Amino acid sequence: MFQPGDLVVYGSDGVCRVESVGPLALSGLKSEKLYYTLTPLYQQGKVFAPVEGKVFIRPILTREEAEELIRSFPEIREDDLRDRSTRLRGERYQQLVRSHHCEDLVQLIKTVYLKRQEAEAAGRRGGQVEERYRKRAEELLYGELAASLGIGIDEVEPYIFRTLGGAEEGEAQDVEAR
Repeated sequence: MFQPGDLVVYGSDGVCRVESVGPLALSGLKSEKLYYTLTPLYQQGKVFAPVEGKVFIRPILTREEAEELIRSFPEIREDDLRDRSTRLRGERYQQLVRSHHCEDLVQLIKTVYLKRQEAEAAGRRGGQVEERYRKRAEELLYGELAASLGIGIDEVEPYIFRTLGGAEEGEAQDVEAR
């Protein structure tokens, strides 16, 4: 069971802080069922999640795990989706996002980056489905890395490039290129 103050990844809400654990104190509701009261770090509002719920929840990466993940970016290969329909690609992207594994998010980001480069080389624009999932993957990945590393979400990309020996802080480059 998570404790107040813990940072967790909760479903599609991303990184949340556990504010409290206990029965819900809502008027007219009498239940002994335990709930987490979660505050998303990068969104507004509160989330009330049953402790014994079915929605995915896990602790965020430790700082060491986050640094190790970043160092492994060059070895994470993009997914070969060239022969799949838009529907099948969308399903695969959704599967990668819902896995809640950071390596899968990196794979999705790299896959979409490569697909966008190929489209631009052929004089086309990248697909909307790909860009939507890339953006969501970046939000989830960067949010968790920021929380794990104790930095702002806007500092994650420069941190990645410094760690990988690439761009200096302030240079405009995409993490997908890694």
